[in-house]
Amino acid sequence: MSGLIGKKIGMTSIFDENGKNIPCTVIEAGPCVVTQVRTAEVDGYKALQLGFDDKSDKNASLAAQGHFKKAGTSVKRKVVEFQGFEGEHKLGEHITVDLFKEGEFVDVAGTSKGKGFQGVVKRHGFAGSERTHGQQSMLRAPGSVGAASDPSRVFKGMRMAGQTGNSKVKVQNLRVLKVVPEKNLLVVKGCVPGHTNAYVTIEK
Repeated sequence: MSGLIGKKIGMTSIFDENGKNIPCTVIEAGPCVVTQVRTAEVDGYKALQLGFDDKSDKNASLAAQGHFKKAGTSVKRKVVEFQGFEGEHKLGEHITVDLFKEGEFVDVAGTSKGKGFQGVVKRHGFAGSERTHGQQSMLRAPGSVGAASDPSRVFKGMRMAGQTGNSKVKVQNLRVLKVVPEKNLLVVKGCVPGHTNAYVTIEK
């Protein structure tokens, strides 16, 4: 899919032509530099490697510095490969937010906010136990997780308390509400995963 690397700026809302207030997310999308062109002859598959967001050479390895120098660009913080990219692109070429148009639909992937260790009510949406009949210690407990004598174990995949968030999430079919080329901004309807300034990938 053709796409770009971006950075989540934050959420806001805009009014459409009918006066309806629409929640939306502002993303700084690109400009991205083509840092490597994968070919079927050399690599066994076709892909375009894009780099985004400059960083200091001081903290980059010599191998990384050489890799980006070959593309004629500075060291990048974020590098992502896109397979099946539309059109022909050369090493060192800049791809901007003009790749997207208003009204089309995109998929946005990123890492969700980490919530730490959470119970079953927050993690899986359990209702909890009843609040009446004198019970007081099982309000948000998971309840039974399996039988005793048979099968004498807890099945894999049982929904229990544990680490929540901080995982890759893709939100599909978000409508592009506005493209601002002069500021490299993309405004999409709804929310996207991640905290403010988190890196995301936007795919057509």
